[in-house]
Amino acid sequence: MTANHNLFTRRDLMTRLGVSAAALPFITNLPGMARAMNPVAAGARKRRLVVIFTPNGVVPKDFWPDSEGPLEKLKACLEPLTPFKDQLLTLHGVCDKVRGDGDAHMRGMGCLLTGVELFPGNIQGGSDTPAGWAKGHSIDQEIRNHLQKDAATRTRFGSLEFGVMVPERADTWTRMVYTGGNKPVAPVDNPYQMFKKLYGQAKDRAAVASVLDGVAGDLKTLTGKLGTEDRRLLQEHAELVREMEREIKEQAESEGRKAGHPVPQLEPGVRADNDQMPKLSRMQMDLLVASMLADFSRVFSFQYTNSVGMARMRWLGVTEGHHELSHEPDSNTAAMAKLVKINNWFAGEIAYLLKRLKETPEPGGSGSLLDNTLLVWTNELGKGSSHTLDDIPFVLMGGGLDFKMGRALKYKKVPHNRLLMALAHGFGDEVKSFGNPNFCKEGPLTGLRG
Repeated sequence: MTANHNLFTRRDLMTRLGVSAAALPFITNLPGMARAMNPVAAGARKRRLVVIFTPNGVVPKDFWPDSEGPLEKLKACLEPLTPFKDQLLTLHGVCDKVRGDGDAHMRGMGCLLTGVELFPGNIQGGSDTPAGWAKGHSIDQEIRNHLQKDAATRTRFGSLEFGVMVPERADTWTRMVYTGGNKPVAPVDNPYQMFKKLYGQAKDRAAVASVLDGVAGDLKTLTGKLGTEDRRLLQEHAELVREMEREIKEQAESEGRKAGHPVPQLEPGVRADNDQMPKLSRMQMDLLVASMLADFSRVFSFQYTNSVGMARMRWLGVTEGHHELSHEPDSNTAAMAKLVKINNWFAGEIAYLLKRLKETPEPGGSGSLLDNTLLVWTNELGKGSSHTLDDIPFVLMGGGLDFKMGRALKYKKVPHNRLLMALAHGFGDEVKSFGNPNFCKEGPLTGLRG
């Protein structure tokens, strides 16, 4: 007899409740349903990981705390995160020591989550040798695979990869997630595509079929059979979906007016333009929160543009491309001020996500979604103008792995492989090494738990 012999299957549960499978995305994370489908797993605490990528390095003097110890006043690049200072852990001195083929941007991106060298290839960058994809899988996929092995932590998608203005082209600068060597994963950077992936609707944006209308009868049937907490959570999730439907409809109507004809069927790879980045960012973050509420996944990545990203952040009064600015010397104070403004904007977007997570109660558990989620904000370079792979920006946020937050830590040029190992260990995945084993000899990064 297997450990899951006495558990209801999802089909069994739908039959007993008298509802269709279309209602599954709305109920699988309700505490009562979780207990019905898997009473053993219902009492276990959820742990989630979100890796957030922003490109082109930072302005170190305006990013890193001056000293190790309790976080005091945050520098300009991190200032929007001030309300969550007690939930932050900055890691200075964590370095990408992986070398080999490819320029620094390519190695910074391709080795960031894999910790291993790039294959030889024909993608030419900078003045360095050409290279191909990374030789191994990324840490988010390692953790995904570990969680998916156990029925208690298995989710519908395993992992979800979000993007904002990620180029369609597939090369070493544009992909950070890998399921294996030579197997990069493209993030979904179109919120309409992500909505369709999550809810199986929205064949085109002009005439989007309402997900809620399709299951209205089922949800009404369910409401009478749920407890007070389950009813509240079901309503919150439904409201998130309805808000996204409204955004989709408004966007479609606007684009239809501009085009002078109905918007055609949504095609893969359609992306909004550069100036819509702020709206795209919030739409994707709202979908990410909804994904957590529905327990679609416990492993997420969120990628802004790409290594060598050339976004022009005109909404900040910055007309130059991000990568172009990152090559300016420190003596160009105007350029440095713009780079600080760009990183401050990224921090503001992350602060929005932290606020959403903090304000959202953990379904069936204690505290908030933030209490059970670790967010890792990182970059492919320590500093854009020098292309250094030392002092890679790593800012950890949230309580998902019980690290001691509210601190600034300073290390002496430790390999970032050791941080990747620590993330795996935090999920109970006791890897002996990750990526290049030569950088793992001292074991997982220490000091994270105080």
